[in-house]
Amino acid sequence: MKILVVHDFPSMRGILRNLLNKIGTVDIEEAGDGAEAYTKLQSSKFDLIISDWNMEPVTGLDLLRRVRDDANVGSTPFIMVTAESKVENVIEAKKAGVNNYIVKPFTADVLKAKISAVMG
Repeated sequence: MKILVVHDFPSMRGILRNLLNKIGTVDIEEAGDGAEAYTKLQSSKFDLIISDWNMEPVTGLDLLRRVRDDANVGSTPFIMVTAESKVENVIEAKKAGVNNYIVKPFTADVLKAKISAVMG
């Protein structure tokens, strides 16, 4: 499985990469924001996107909307990662087409369960 990890902090991308490695995923690419991620999505196929919500200049929610509006990548499973657990944010992400939602901090087991729920 090829996963695109999108987060503006390199340290958090590293943590996500380590957690994914721990659960057996090794084909991982990284992007520092939604704009970089969208560019990567245009040139390579991914089985899953795991993206932070709060990034600039293109947020995770903006990226999710762009992905869902793009016929070529619109069906790619998308998991949103955020430090905020506000109900409004979860609802907004669901309306935009997110497949699952993870609130930081989380463990490898939580990540594996969320990925399993999305990928079947």
